[in-house]
Amino acid sequence: MTLPKYFTNIEKIPGLTEEEKQALRKVTERFVFRLNDYYLSLIDWENPDDPLRRLVIPSSDELLEYGRWDASDEDTNYVVKGCQHKYSSTALLLVSEVCGAYCRYCFRKRLFRTDVKEVMSDVTDGLDYIERTQEINNVLLTGGDPLMLATPKLRLIIERLRSIEHVQIIRIGSKLPVFNPMRIYEDEALLSLLREYSTEQKRIYLMAHINHPREITEQARLAFRALHDSGVIVVNQTPVLKGINDDPEVLGELLDRLSWAGVTPYYFFVNRPVAGNKSFVLPLQRVYELVEEAKARTSGLGKRARLVMSHTSGKIEILAIEDGKAYLKYHQARDGQYGKLMILDCPEEAAWFDDLPNHESYWKRPEKKREDVISVNELPLIPESRKRVIRTTPK
Repeated sequence: MTLPKYFTNIEKIPGLTEEEKQALRKVTERFVFRLNDYYLSLIDWENPDDPLRRLVIPSSDELLEYGRWDASDEDTNYVVKGCQHKYSSTALLLVSEVCGAYCRYCFRKRLFRTDVKEVMSDVTDGLDYIERTQEINNVLLTGGDPLMLATPKLRLIIERLRSIEHVQIIRIGSKLPVFNPMRIYEDEALLSLLREYSTEQKRIYLMAHINHPREITEQARLAFRALHDSGVIVVNQTPVLKGINDDPEVLGELLDRLSWAGVTPYYFFVNRPVAGNKSFVLPLQRVYELVEEAKARTSGLGKRARLVMSHTSGKIEILAIEDGKAYLKYHQARDGQYGKLMILDCPEEAAWFDDLPNHESYWKRPEKKREDVISVNELPLIPESRKRVIRTTPK
């Protein structure tokens, strides 16, 4: 299997000037940096505003005051260490704290802090919780990127989940189909594992994170084909991000190219108000318009994606924003109020549910399920120590 070369030091990146490297050191002291040579080769260095560059190369804008480290209060979802249970039928297992590269807009960038311990290398407690909780019928492996785990370790987790009768669906959240597609189509042990446990009655889903059509290279298509041939269903989700894909032509092309490759467009996300993300923010009105204009350019297959906000209270679908009003409903709800319709004033500058007047009448802040879970929002802005060992190959 081809192993990419990883960079964790911004000063080692070819294409950046010495002045740029010096300016970005301060950014990487707060928000970690990681990139591999495969994705690096996709960047157009002649274009300072190249969207793929913006996606993975730090910017001094990340130091602008904005948001929270955990904008969706995921600390309130933990039932045991490494396992979240927010919606009745779905559990999340955080199995990896490493990705093929670190997206600059990442909503879980807190996991890469040295003082945050939400990811567990041993997820036995989470697996035991899932086994004794009958209402859970689907499990999302996430992190970090689960495909950064060595295949034998991934096998142990999937085998245990498949031994639990009430777990019907296993989902794997991953950007490796575009960050390191060779990890997929060159690893026969991984493909054999997927073929064995993605069956006609109990499928494995790969939740891809593809943000721009240029990420869909020939190598990425080989990864899609290998996944499909192994019985895996591949769907895609992406936030709509200023400077990356905030163009209806780009989003429309993304919908088309995903559909042509047999990858189902699943979600468009509104960018969460996470620390460091200010430069990616778009008003809700603009996000809605971009998505609708993009859908107008594609077939019914491309129109399947829903536009949602992953809020503390649930997944809030944006049905329409017209004449200063936002028409919303709960696509998933923490308190079980699925389908609840909300009509709220939508100021021009509103970029998140909490920016809408009277939003608080529709939800209340949840209590933690475990008192021993510390919210990253209560920690210092920058960890006291940034020293860490970053793996460059699966282990």
